[in-house]
Amino acid sequence: MSADPLRVTVWGEGRHEQRDAHVARLYPQGMHGAVAEGVRLNLGDEVRVRTATLDEPEHGLTEEVLTDTDVLTWWGHIAHDEVSDEVVDRVHRHVLAGMGLIVMHSGHWSKIFTRLMGTTCTLRWRAERDRELVWTVDPAHPIAAGVPHPIVIDEQEMYGEFFDIPAPDELVFISSFSGGEVFRSGCTFRRGHGRIFYFSPGDQDYPVYHHPDVRRVIANAVTWAAPTAERRTPRLAHSETGWFEVEGPRS
Repeated sequence: MSADPLRVTVWGEGRHEQRDAHVARLYPQGMHGAVAEGVRLNLGDEVRVRTATLDEPEHGLTEEVLTDTDVLTWWGHIAHDEVSDEVVDRVHRHVLAGMGLIVMHSGHWSKIFTRLMGTTCTLRWRAERDRELVWTVDPAHPIAAGVPHPIVIDEQEMYGEFFDIPAPDELVFISSFSGGEVFRSGCTFRRGHGRIFYFSPGDQDYPVYHHPDVRRVIANAVTWAAPTAERRTPRLAHSETGWFEVEGPRS
């Protein structure tokens, strides 16, 4: 890959900020704005960041935008059903071709994540201002670089097991909560040529996307998920007999 900046698109549903004054106070630039700011602050000139939201034409995720995106981050909650299947198909195709995808918090129930996982992606939850401790279980993983053990989030929605996802390719973080629950909160997957990271901290009712350590994880994930080769969709290919010949005598 060249030394050009990584092209990052931060996608947000953008509905809570319009409907709920409390969320608007926490995130005056939108939750997507806070995520984008964290990526820019951590990665600087290494990235070129744009944002997109549900209410834009084609949800801001046109073919041109996705072609110009190395890594897409995704946050949604109350309007998963409003995301058009055409756009989901488009994002799915780009992930299989090598675009990175970072799915955050309630994005576990998005159309794109459930399609990529092939499961319900359901879980246990409680919105009662639990303290969350995010424990690093793979300290050598690039997504965990520079991250304290544990990350302490004073108030957060609880997500707990059982989390109906396939076994992750790599488990980077697990979280524990005030009520005793645990959760696989940082998981990687590979689909086609694309890298996917799911990271659970980030409910709309708490200022989690202003938390410096949460921002560090998301920025690390952006770098990790970036394509490492030219993007291309895996294809069925017919192979003629004799296409590969080894020179020299056969034993």
